[in-house]
Amino acid sequence: MNDELTLVIDIGKSHAKLLMVDAQGTVVERHGRDNASVPSPLGYPALDVQGLEDWMAQTLRASPNTARCGRAIASTHGAALVALGDEGLAWAPVDYEFDGLAQHPLLAQAFDAAADGFAQTLSPDLPAGLNAARQLCYVQNLHPEAWRRTRCLLPYAQYWAWRLSGQRASEVSSLGCHTHLWRPQDGGFSALAQAKGWAALFAPLRSAWEVLGTVSPDIAEAWGLPAHCQVHVGVHDSNACLARYLDASVAASSALTVVSSGTWTVLMAPGAPTASLRAECDMLANVDVLGRATPTARFMGGREFAALLDGAAPDAGTLADVQALVDAGTLAIPSFAEHGGPFMGRQGQIVRGGQALAEVLPPGQRAALAALYCAQTTAWLVDRLWDGVDLPRTVVLEGPLAHNPLYLALLQALLPQVRCLASHDAMEGTARGAWLLSRWGESAASVLEPVEVAQVSGLQAYHGRWLAALSV
Repeated sequence: MNDELTLVIDIGKSHAKLLMVDAQGTVVERHGRDNASVPSPLGYPALDVQGLEDWMAQTLRASPNTARCGRAIASTHGAALVALGDEGLAWAPVDYEFDGLAQHPLLAQAFDAAADGFAQTLSPDLPAGLNAARQLCYVQNLHPEAWRRTRCLLPYAQYWAWRLSGQRASEVSSLGCHTHLWRPQDGGFSALAQAKGWAALFAPLRSAWEVLGTVSPDIAEAWGLPAHCQVHVGVHDSNACLARYLDASVAASSALTVVSSGTWTVLMAPGAPTASLRAECDMLANVDVLGRATPTARFMGGREFAALLDGAAPDAGTLADVQALVDAGTLAIPSFAEHGGPFMGRQGQIVRGGQALAEVLPPGQRAALAALYCAQTTAWLVDRLWDGVDLPRTVVLEGPLAHNPLYLALLQALLPQVRCLASHDAMEGTARGAWLLSRWGESAASVLEPVEVAQVSGLQAYHGRWLAALSV
């Protein structure tokens, strides 16, 4: 049908979106909602699945375009698992920012001792519940009655596919997302997942683009979707962003890094050596939608950007503001988020002349410092992902940072030998990738634009001082 739409459910950690996209890739309708955890009956913060569902149903029922949606696919943040019981949820899905094992050191030690090594899982030890296996350990041991209700485990994207269709599936891009549950180079569950009985609980593996079935009658009625709407398996959000470039000409004869930005800034380098990954720097191997290990690095760029803005407008900074920061030697030393990233565990500070800055910077300089800091961290990670590889390099920027001209120009200046390209797609990379997965096999060109180089005197020397500060 020429007027058929695809419903893309794009759930990030801080924001959720519903998009209706036509066959040409044009967004016909878009809706958004802030996303936050809610208290669970068991006392831990949980993902707000009911709030999200209520919002989706209300939004879709009110739209005249819902009846045109012939396909539906979900893209969600990682480190999120859902347990099904005999009737719906067995227990509320745990928010990954909750550290369930923190008050139980003996259990935490036992978990660490039982987990596969980094060489097997390429999944670093991360704080709180960012290793999703820690969430399972927490519920299994500390809420045994809830655990006994568990009949099936699903990654988060596949929960929404189940909610829409009633069909259960798992998918590798979510299972391989720093979970401690998967061995990317072997293509199977970790020894830990098998020994604890978790592997046997996961629904059968299906590919992200496959059709699970049509929407169930109750959802068709409650949400206003047509009965023939096909539900796809769904995907981890950063890997949705990567999927659109797996066979793209931009990657030919080039060391490609795709930078997907949002709450997290995730750098994915298909074809980079896994030997260069450093667990202590929050470097890992994700698994792409084809099941291949993909060297990855990340930092909580959205959170850190906002922390450095400290209320300033994101686009308030100018090159003159950057020059003022460089001339004064004002550095943002990581990190400014609690979870993950190459400098986790460090307390971020703004310094000048080796001393903590006492004054508050004007808004323009705060915005410029946020862009500069994120550009420096991105450049640092690009260099490490491709360390020792002698190939021309290309970096493709997706998400909010791809729409920040100052960040882009600074990144290109910090990586003078790298071709930087920005996606100025009206639809963000995760949602675009999910839409393409619902049409897997069809060609769709990416709209990429070269990045201009920021002209800032003394920038390389400034960056050198920043690098030196990291080693202190």
